[in-house]
Amino acid sequence: MKVCLVIEGQEGVGWDEWLALARATEDAGLDGLFRSDHYTSFHGPPGAALDAWATIVALASATRDLRLGTLVSPATFRHPSELARVVVTADHVSGGRIEVGVGAGWFENEHRQNGFAFPDVSERFEQFAEYVEILMRSWSAETFDFRGSHYTLEGQRALPAPVQIPHPPVIVGGRGGRRSRALAAEFAQEYNVGFFSLDECRRIRHELDEACRDRDRDPSTLGMSLMTLVALGENADESRERLGRMSARFSGPESLCHAGTVDEMATLLHRFEDAACDHVVTHTGPDLFDLPPVEHDAAARKSVLARRVNPGHPHGGFGVALSPLDARRVFDYVSPELPDGWHSVRGEGTWVVIHD
Repeated sequence: MKVCLVIEGQEGVGWDEWLALARATEDAGLDGLFRSDHYTSFHGPPGAALDAWATIVALASATRDLRLGTLVSPATFRHPSELARVVVTADHVSGGRIEVGVGAGWFENEHRQNGFAFPDVSERFEQFAEYVEILMRSWSAETFDFRGSHYTLEGQRALPAPVQIPHPPVIVGGRGGRRSRALAAEFAQEYNVGFFSLDECRRIRHELDEACRDRDRDPSTLGMSLMTLVALGENADESRERLGRMSARFSGPESLCHAGTVDEMATLLHRFEDAACDHVVTHTGPDLFDLPPVEHDAAARKSVLARRVNPGHPHGGFGVALSPLDARRVFDYVSPELPDGWHSVRGEGTWVVIHD
């Protein structure tokens, strides 16, 4: 089992908090710290939004064993040659502890605020496909030319090569469409989708497998992850009330979000696992803003992700993200093996680690 911390970095997380997060995560023996790659808040009022990759490079020099990465970096924010170098820099600074999630970009208001081009969805995906190919070829350390509709590179040889061989793990974000599935099957170690039903997850997993077989790739080498919104409560009324409050501030289809007790949600996670989701990422979302502010103990005000890794999928897993408030409400199992202040809580095969 691997346990990772996932943070929405655009929601007011400052540098002192990032350091506290990294130190607390590493001291607790967790496996990774991942962050979103946004400059504009979409859960609440504007707050501190340090650059994702600048933060990761800085944290790489302040940590020893922690894996670091993004979920996910929009192709519209940076030139692929730039991101390729930044990722390799982080990989060298960290000694080979970097993972990179990439997507086509979706938050139009953020692009307009920051002056980033935001073409229509078809053009964004064409750009995204070229983007991923340039990343992969840049990490080969071989000389190459690239001529596409959006990028042209001549005689490029990006040195040094990454520490990780053949390259840092890549997570492709998409909505289950044919082109993103094909791109993941060609290049990625994991495919990430959001707000899908059980039947849709089964269909996409089947189609991912077909896309892998079309490329003579073993489907078990491509993990699939689902991101959704979950509201936990002591009973149905409390959980539904919380889901309504969360849905009002988080842009997700309420019919594909979930509310219930911990036992009900554990059962739901197993159903998604049976639907061939290797990794289920559940957010408590904006309900975190109901917590009292904490100055430097950022681990106490953010979600913690626990992943039970499928041995056949080194980048897959399955778990639940909870706020400290949720953890205190629904779990009471404490592991004596963790440092003071860290609680390991368990429910039906799912582990969550939270700092209070």
